[in-house]
Amino acid sequence: MARKKAAEPRSVRPDDIDPHYRWDRPLQAPGHTQVDFEERVDFRRLHDYRLARTRAALARSGLGALLCFDQHNIRYITSTVIGEWARDKLTRYALLTGNGDPYIWDFGSAAKHHRLHAPWLHHDHCRAGLLGLRGAVGGDSALFRDAAREIKALLDTEGVGSMPLGLDVVELGIEVRDGQQTLLEAREVKNIDELTLLNMAAAMVDGVYQDIAEALKPGVRESEIVALATGRLYEMGSDCVESINSISGERCNPHPHNFTDRLIRPGDQAFFDVIQSFMGYRTCYYRTFNVGMATRAQRDAYRKAREWMDGAIDLLKPGVTTDKIARSFPKAQEIGFASEMEAFGLNFCHGLGLGLHERQGADRTQGGNGFRGRDVLPGRRRNLRGAYRGRSDPHAQRSGSHLALSGAGVADRQSLLRVSTSPRIKLPIKLGFHAVTY
Repeated sequence: MARKKAAEPRSVRPDDIDPHYRWDRPLQAPGHTQVDFEERVDFRRLHDYRLARTRAALARSGLGALLCFDQHNIRYITSTVIGEWARDKLTRYALLTGNGDPYIWDFGSAAKHHRLHAPWLHHDHCRAGLLGLRGAVGGDSALFRDAAREIKALLDTEGVGSMPLGLDVVELGIEVRDGQQTLLEAREVKNIDELTLLNMAAAMVDGVYQDIAEALKPGVRESEIVALATGRLYEMGSDCVESINSISGERCNPHPHNFTDRLIRPGDQAFFDVIQSFMGYRTCYYRTFNVGMATRAQRDAYRKAREWMDGAIDLLKPGVTTDKIARSFPKAQEIGFASEMEAFGLNFCHGLGLGLHERQGADRTQGGNGFRGRDVLPGRRRNLRGAYRGRSDPHAQRSGSHLALSGAGVADRQSLLRVSTSPRIKLPIKLGFHAVTY
């Protein structure tokens, strides 16, 4: 029987891999609907850019193909998505060879939906698939065996069956190598549409913080603020509210990264982190409030945190490596931690995109060589300036979400939690640190 001829792969044009930056005007945060009278997000351009970036990374990797189970990688390559419930089920997977176009295996009805509504994919590349829902449908190895045979046949058909296969999450019974780093390399540089979506996601959180500021008063529970913010975000079009940290009073130190039913009290410090996505692009956006007043120690801590963050951001320019940026952060012992590993998470910066933690980033856990001392890429600093959030004790940030840059604490950590009898103070909104009067 004659072997089926592989579909001709779509060629990568120089325009496909061009980020199309427009630094002659501000980065926009337009309305969420598409209109005919102004250009907003060009989704077809975004599809082409992400696929072209993946092809380029794959060509440099020495891999014959990429097999992806990570939901962010699947979306980046195929521009398909189903419910957030699928995030940890390992039931959807995608394949891209160096010589072909993307394949997607999905729930049967979802695969049919892609054939109807995703014209950028070949019809016969949208396939029904099932790998057992992490064992929920039984331990029959036939599901895995059949999937492996189907994938191997496609690799052979497209001429890469003898080359290593890159995987991002799981392994099958063929030669595999780490494909996650290849995908992260592809996803590292955002084009103008991705930056616009990040900015739109951040604008949604701007609005939520106004709602939080109005609702934050004694007698309100941390969990009520989470419910308010979650509902508001979905009303504005969020496709996933991944997490909202809501932390107040004595719970502020050390940072527990969750919320409880604790009641807000007069004089409390309260900080929040909103992690949500719009069209898949995520925020990690902190803000700190004081209920009624801000103490001198809190204002001093905020000022110090801003000095650390602004100093690091000033280093962000082409040719500067991330280890130099990491060395500008305070040492763990300076901020009340015994080791750099303990300080990690409050003393690092990270990129954002389809995933919450993407390249580039910097931290001190490897002696100032966090994230392997990678070069800051050209154009990156402009993407970040005026678009970051930071955290400290108290937590502080500037509106936006392209890179997270954080510093933790000051020496007099306990003084940050004392209730002051000083007059009510409201610091400038542009600093992102507020005293909510009531």
